[in-house]
Amino acid sequence: MTTGTEYRVTEELGNGILHVFALPTDTETLLSLITEIFTDHWRQIGFGVIVQGAAWEVAAPNAPRRIGVYDGYVTVDFGAWHFHLCIGEHTASGPELGRIRRCARAELYRRVGGDGAPVSWGLRMFNAIGEQMMTVLLPNPFLSDSQELLATPDFSRLAAWDALRERYLGLGPDPRDRSGAGFRHG
Repeated sequence: MTTGTEYRVTEELGNGILHVFALPTDTETLLSLITEIFTDHWRQIGFGVIVQGAAWEVAAPNAPRRIGVYDGYVTVDFGAWHFHLCIGEHTASGPELGRIRRCARAELYRRVGGDGAPVSWGLRMFNAIGEQMMTVLLPNPFLSDSQELLATPDFSRLAAWDALRERYLGLGPDPRDRSGAGFRHG
């Protein structure tokens, strides 16, 4: 098993440094990843779109009632509302729009503070023209499920991060993930 160093470093304006771990974007992998996150971790995650000037951090009201794929789109249905992501071949809108809409980049990431310690962990997906499709904020050892600061870090909250790294990247736990002392925005 590797030590978790297989990432690329990127910088985002005003948001600190990211360690980005590229994921495969085939339909089977993305469907498995989305199903695992929303079935096994729905109580602890936030998700939405995070772009410069806007952050939609939504909490699931319950476990999904249904996750299915039709014409390249996965639907995650919570009952009262649902969302769609294009993760496979979409034909109804023609080949060019089908290509643009499909997830072309997926990545696990960790945001690293100035002291070199990670402060947040997640998944991001982008379409073929680089637009963000979704960010999933994974459980954070410095925050409760209701996003309250914890008095002391609870590194057991990295279980989802560790499981996703193991399953989709073949990477074991990284001691760096447990080196921080608290949450702070980048």
